[in-house]
Amino acid sequence: MVLRSKTAIKPIPVISYKDCIAKSYSTENSIVPGHSVLTHCQIVGHVARELIARYPTSLRTALFPEGSPLVAAAHDNGKVSPTFFNKIMRACSLAQFPGFNPEIEKTWGGHAGVSQLTAKQLGLPEYVPEILGQHHGFSPNLSGMRATDEVLGGLPWHQEREKLLTALKKLLEESWPQIESVAQARLLAGLTSVSDWIGSGHPFDNPQTPWSNKAGEVLNQLGFVAATYKPQLSFKELFGFSPREAQALLVEQVSSPGVYVLEAPMGLGKTEAALYAAYKVLASGQARGIYFALPTQLTSNKIFERFNEFLQGNKKKQLAGILADDCAHRSLLLHGNAWLLDTDMGEEGRPGGAWFNQSKRGLLAPFAVGTIDQALMAAMNVKHGFVRAFGLAGKVVILDEVHTYDAYTSSLLDALITLLRDLHCTVIILSATLNQERRQQLLDRPATSMDYPLITASPTNNKEEVTEVSVPPGENRHVNISLHSDDSFAVDQALLRAEQGQQVLWIENTVREAQQRYLSLAARACELGVASGLLHSRFTVDDRQRIEDKWVNLYGKAGWPDRQTQGRILVGTQVLEQSLDIDADFMVSRFAPTDMLLQRLGRLWRHSETPRCTTAKPEAWLLAPILDDAIETPQSHFGASAFVYSPYVLCRSLEVWQEITNVSLPDDIRGLIERTYATRTEQGAMSRWLQELEEGTRHRTGRNTLQQLARVALAEGGNTLPESKAQTRYSETDSYEVLMLRNIEGDPEGKMATLTLLDGRRVQLPTQNRALLTKHELRQRTGILMRQVVSVPQGDKPKAVPIDRLKRFGLHHCFFLGHPDWPEDESVLRVALVDETDALRAIDNNEIHEKHQLEYRDDLGYRVIKNQEG
Repeated sequence: MVLRSKTAIKPIPVISYKDCIAKSYSTENSIVPGHSVLTHCQIVGHVARELIARYPTSLRTALFPEGSPLVAAAHDNGKVSPTFFNKIMRACSLAQFPGFNPEIEKTWGGHAGVSQLTAKQLGLPEYVPEILGQHHGFSPNLSGMRATDEVLGGLPWHQEREKLLTALKKLLEESWPQIESVAQARLLAGLTSVSDWIGSGHPFDNPQTPWSNKAGEVLNQLGFVAATYKPQLSFKELFGFSPREAQALLVEQVSSPGVYVLEAPMGLGKTEAALYAAYKVLASGQARGIYFALPTQLTSNKIFERFNEFLQGNKKKQLAGILADDCAHRSLLLHGNAWLLDTDMGEEGRPGGAWFNQSKRGLLAPFAVGTIDQALMAAMNVKHGFVRAFGLAGKVVILDEVHTYDAYTSSLLDALITLLRDLHCTVIILSATLNQERRQQLLDRPATSMDYPLITASPTNNKEEVTEVSVPPGENRHVNISLHSDDSFAVDQALLRAEQGQQVLWIENTVREAQQRYLSLAARACELGVASGLLHSRFTVDDRQRIEDKWVNLYGKAGWPDRQTQGRILVGTQVLEQSLDIDADFMVSRFAPTDMLLQRLGRLWRHSETPRCTTAKPEAWLLAPILDDAIETPQSHFGASAFVYSPYVLCRSLEVWQEITNVSLPDDIRGLIERTYATRTEQGAMSRWLQELEEGTRHRTGRNTLQQLARVALAEGGNTLPESKAQTRYSETDSYEVLMLRNIEGDPEGKMATLTLLDGRRVQLPTQNRALLTKHELRQRTGILMRQVVSVPQGDKPKAVPIDRLKRFGLHHCFFLGHPDWPEDESVLRVALVDETDALRAIDNNEIHEKHQLEYRDDLGYRVIKNQEG
């Protein structure tokens, strides 16, 4: 028998929750302890309460259960733990507990994971533990863990966390809410995260500064204010003309939260109809803002100008704006860079935070134009998906240019619309090209009418009622159509027509093909005295704005006086089919799905009053392969288009268009769409392409798999998707950001880095201590750098640079480089230097791309050159 000595188990040291620190605080000379966990949680609870109070009364009571501020306040109870205590002590160069390395927090998602385990152990109401665990945007992996585990401090620390939650209930005078649905859980999760960001911001940094009455003042500064509106404005006062019948009928139907669909041809004024309907809902107190969701990030900047005009008016055009002249913080409510550059929204919403990016913060602004992709993520289990849900709740959400082709993402869009209904939104769907089946899916209600144009109304307060209202179609436009397989013949024809003085539009389906087409046309056009230009999504913001301003004006009403002085050819991508008021005389388009072709035809002979040269006639050439060849091997015959659009849908569309020589718009729209998308049994090769659409390939996610991404539950399994991996459409999205610079260098003392922009301007950033710049200076410099970014797809991105190297140049102060407690949260930032030959190189002079050469030109944009071409 072996006798073992009895060794006393050392008790785990414990600190009272009252003495646990939530934040460190930077002074001029050092980092010192900031607010206690108790105080920080109280601040966040007060911010949440104040945010809720700013909703219109009817929305406030419908959306937020009693006790909601307590959930937000409880978010950081997990900071009462020995590892987090040591994390703060280490940052402040103070003594730590032995045996609790702060680095191991990453294995359970940091302090948020501890908050979730504690709430679960205490049996808090359904959804509350998951809300607390995900307040940093992702679901921590807590498999097999309990709140009383020794690594979390054991029972003594768990009891301190329990005491903290009891104290918060008493101080806030709130009880735990009963959350009624997944939608409401997502709303409260978003409220919790946003309240935490604000409560962690600069105004609450200093523990010596009184905070108890600050929440309202801070929210005012951030633009979270209830807007006031001019009463009883007419349609004509806002837009300068009387409403057409379709516009008036939509306004009549949109009287309360619900889902409303306006199907009408291009050029009918759907945007104005939706905005005026939104104004009526806002003015009646049934909504708290507008989110205008455009089809993709390719969309023109011109829509921002129209939206701003709607909000603030235009004295020169004698147009009123909806915001009252005495509306509080009016400037912050207007869409634009003001909200981005003038406000600091706590940790995540400051430069370098995940939500400083304008496309995301727009979801939280009272009025914003953004993309459908950002909205779709509100209904997906992706990082901060629920913050998007919170941002959209109670708003008028306008979904512009929803196509039947988007059936690929139908499950996501359907899930979003269901979520928006549950969040008391007024959803207005605008489309020129829906089929009856897809409209019924979007509404989740029976819809039978085959009329066109058509308004379908489904108010939320009457679950069964669907009203379908036919709209007079107006005048028909006739367009001659011809299909061609010879690109060179089309090039000659485009040059000939432009030489005659016509304004020609040439639309390709990929940026690379548009660049190649422009290069092949530009030199010949110049010799003929024809102007040529290129517009697509892969320019820096500054370059794209310059190009768009020039060409949209030339092809729009502003260019009428100079239209006949010169022939022109504008080459572009899908950006030319979306939300642009441009009017061409002749169009050449790469073949695309039927709905996209119809959108493109909407840019041809758009206005009857447009001055045109005498040789012009409404005609479009579609560059398409022979049908039988395309069905047999679509990737070979459609080329790059088969990687942008589904080969199955391309073949179905080509079947419809191959015999067409003339279309009458809008009369033919419904028939063309229904013939393209009618469900049918397929055989042979078409059966294979349909299966590929449904099941996917190694390159593409199938429709069936995508449906699983539409789950909106707050998951526990640590399976949140980073945004860069959240696929929302068939083709690869431009999810990586490339910062384009001439040069980047540090100084000898290692304090500041100097970034030289493409135009020669220089921007200095602190390499370590961000306090070397004022908050305003840092926001301004971040805003300048964000305008030097080009968005590219994964296959075209430069090689990654180690995060530590990017930090050496101070880029972490301006761009989000990933979350330290979540390894999957990769940085999407890449940096490229443009040399004197326009070639891109890496900041360390290593190879910038594994397979291709990259270049950037202000007339061509970001260009990928296959090595065999170089």
